[in-house]
Amino acid sequence: MIYCFDTYYFDDFAQTSCVGVESWESETVAFQLTESIDEIEDYESGSFYKRELPCLISILQKIDLHPKKDVLVIDGFVVLDDKGKPRLGAYLYEHLNRQIPVIGVAKNNFATINELKREVFRGESAKPLYVTAAGMDLNEASSNVANMHGDFRMPTILKLVDSYCRENPKKDEQID
Repeated sequence: MIYCFDTYYFDDFAQTSCVGVESWESETVAFQLTESIDEIEDYESGSFYKRELPCLISILQKIDLHPKKDVLVIDGFVVLDDKGKPRLGAYLYEHLNRQIPVIGVAKNNFATINELKREVFRGESAKPLYVTAAGMDLNEASSNVANMHGDFRMPTILKLVDSYCRENPKKDEQID
């Protein structure tokens, strides 16, 4: 299974969503889970992973992962330079004892990384996605992202998981 994750931060909580698909070309969701967490770290410039990693770990505890079969796709980078400076994806890969490959898909470039990222152009967009990976060949990871369902820059499933995490489950609660 290919599990795609995204987290959105509201004023006082974070919400992480996961969407699973059977293949890279799938447009049909095979798995979906959303979780809210009230206790989140403050944003720390240069250390965003400290805020988001606990959200990913928490939702992953509810998923039956299969080493060597499953792949995780996150919104962001795995590494930040060509020496392999770890970021969210690398920390997640280490947390999973290097058993589950992690692919990072970022919408914005990070200039200090050249060899360990690939630009993926999708649809008719002149702006690429930036792919990094741990536990999987980088060329294979970028090819997989390029082949994901959808005619636009962002694959259908990644847009979907982004929309799920932004749906506020607390919006109907009364504020005192």
